[in-house]
Amino acid sequence: MTQCTELWVDRKQLRKTRIVKAALPPLAEGEVLVAIDQFGLTANNVSYAVSGDAIGYWAYYPAEGDWGKVPVWGCANVIESNCSQVPVGDRLWGFFPMASHAVLVPGKVREDQFLDVREHRKVLPALYNGYRRTRAEPEFLQAMEVERCLLFPLFATSWLIYDYLVDNAFFGAQQVLVGSVSSKTGFGLACMLHNDPGVTQRIIGFTSAANAAFVKGLGCCDEVVVYGEEATIDSKVPSAYVDMSGDARLTIALHTLLGENMVDSAMVGATHWEERGDTGALPGARPTFFFAPAQVAKRDGEWGPGVAMMKAMAASADVATKVRSDMRVEWIHGAGDLSRIWVELLDNQIAPTRGLMVSLL
Repeated sequence: MTQCTELWVDRKQLRKTRIVKAALPPLAEGEVLVAIDQFGLTANNVSYAVSGDAIGYWAYYPAEGDWGKVPVWGCANVIESNCSQVPVGDRLWGFFPMASHAVLVPGKVREDQFLDVREHRKVLPALYNGYRRTRAEPEFLQAMEVERCLLFPLFATSWLIYDYLVDNAFFGAQQVLVGSVSSKTGFGLACMLHNDPGVTQRIIGFTSAANAAFVKGLGCCDEVVVYGEEATIDSKVPSAYVDMSGDARLTIALHTLLGENMVDSAMVGATHWEERGDTGALPGARPTFFFAPAQVAKRDGEWGPGVAMMKAMAASADVATKVRSDMRVEWIHGAGDLSRIWVELLDNQIAPTRGLMVSLL
């Protein structure tokens, strides 16, 4: 019987991990067993863990007690199947646990995708229940597995934020402020805004002194501001803030500086997850959480199912092609090394030029 290796994370103490090895049970009717040979690890996974209870990320692959399985984006092969529509040999890309194997229950199967229809997942955001059957996709997309694991989910979120801003005419803003712009979702958004000739708003990115040169090298911001120097921006023009950092201090500083000129404030990520906190009543627009599936659902209703995500994937491929030369891919093998690198990620010690790919097989 195949043995599965997983890394569990304490939901209350995120630096505490546990390596779990167990034999997989026999498959029930309709189930498939997949071997996950690669997945990406980014600050996005930290955001999943930080907001796991609030949004339901821990619920996709439940663990025991206070433990949880952080979801990741990866590629896998179907190695055993009790589902006639998804045979052994199928190649998949989608939302998996930090593990060597997983069991899925395919439903609504199409040539190029299916949904996991396990009962407990039906109440969770449907965006994460879809699995692409990649052998039915164009060859250029099949050749981008690493970029797809590392960048596509982040850049898809970037595109949805870009679409949200465009859809709302930037709320009247004349400049877009991007917190933690060195994060992949952050510079993905900046690139998409910069590349759109119809966007006239200035793009201002906030980052650490250590990452400022990297962001400037991408050429996607009109201005790059180091943390602590927020007062140097023009506070007299209407501004929209997109917060990838989750840093309450930065949010307070920008809202206080801009006052009523803060016309929209969207909370997205948590790269500075330990700096979260109650911001209290702030001047300007009330900070609200940006929930990507909500923007997908809105566009599905307007454009038809799947159109928004196809646009997001096309934009992701475009930006990934342009920036992949700025990223150095590193492979992590084994649960022990994954546990170590997970803590480094939590401690914000991973440079934006590092692309972490993991395999527990």
